[in-house]
Amino acid sequence: MDNTLHNNNDIRILVVDDVEVNLIILEEIIKNMGYHPILAQSVKEALQILEESDILPRVILSDISMPDVDGFTFCSMLKKDLYTKDIPVIFISAMDTASDLSKGFELGAVDYIPKPFDKTEVEMRISTHLKLYSMQKDLEENNRQLSIVVARQMEKLRIEQKNIMTALARLVESKENVSGTHYRNILYNSRILAEGMQLSPKFEDEVTDDFIDTIESSAGLHDIGKLMIPDAILLKNAPLNKEERKIMCTHAELGAKTLMDIYDGVEKNDFIEMAIDIAWYHHECWDGSGYPKGLKGKEIPLSARIVKVVDVFDAMINERRYKERIPLEQTLEYMQKKAGTVFDPDIIRVFMRIYRNFSGIE
Repeated sequence: MDNTLHNNNDIRILVVDDVEVNLIILEEIIKNMGYHPILAQSVKEALQILEESDILPRVILSDISMPDVDGFTFCSMLKKDLYTKDIPVIFISAMDTASDLSKGFELGAVDYIPKPFDKTEVEMRISTHLKLYSMQKDLEENNRQLSIVVARQMEKLRIEQKNIMTALARLVESKENVSGTHYRNILYNSRILAEGMQLSPKFEDEVTDDFIDTIESSAGLHDIGKLMIPDAILLKNAPLNKEERKIMCTHAELGAKTLMDIYDGVEKNDFIEMAIDIAWYHHECWDGSGYPKGLKGKEIPLSARIVKVVDVFDAMINERRYKERIPLEQTLEYMQKKAGTVFDPDIIRVFMRIYRNFSGIE
């Protein structure tokens, strides 16, 4: 019993009324219920109490007709403030017309206690709204905890998805490039280029922090379709002939469709959707001369346009089984020359300013 009273006494109920006798009556009722009454004779005084108090009242009882600021205005102020908007407001007044009641409820009040006060009625109204308030807070906390659990599970699923895809991407690299530097360079350099683009007025709206994090994760899947290309073509130590080149070009669409099949029936997220875009369109060209769709300009997803620049640059400056490395100066000259045909010219302008920060440059 003592513990209950102690717990109840921690529950504060604010009473606002300019008539002192009303405050005395309600104070006594609230004390007898085991709760802690806080009294204010004006809205100004009540607002000061709320501002200075570390513990908010669980319920506010407010008169309607008061000098300076009335109860309706007070209720409206409470509901507009994020700090106090959830506190139940019960009007206490002799004004009980339908219009008064309607206005009070429209402003966010939850109940009405008429004057003169009936002790039992006051106790029942306060108890009811304390229980409802407590239930609401419990529900909000349960929902918050559930959201945390769901978010953790979703994040775990996304990490598992990325790990699986990373393993597949590394499998491609192990066949094409034993050191695996191309994969790492694509991830890192895609992020660096995107970060540089974020500072450009042309891209600042599209290239958000989330976009940068996502492209760093998904760019490594750009060539996943090469898993379906015959080894005789994929591992050939010489330039491909026309027919072999045609088969090699199918890796873009094969990669995108593979990712779509893997995630068929699974709720899509930014990582998956961007990975599909990159796999499908990173060989498209700005002037429409690329493959597999012949898209041009901004028809090509921005993520794919970024990875195209990064992919071509890294392929040119590093040795492959079928070619020698191309000197950096010559590579940069090619990149600039192809701006507006092969590459997005605005991306190339950013690239030329920040390429020195790329990995893979000797």
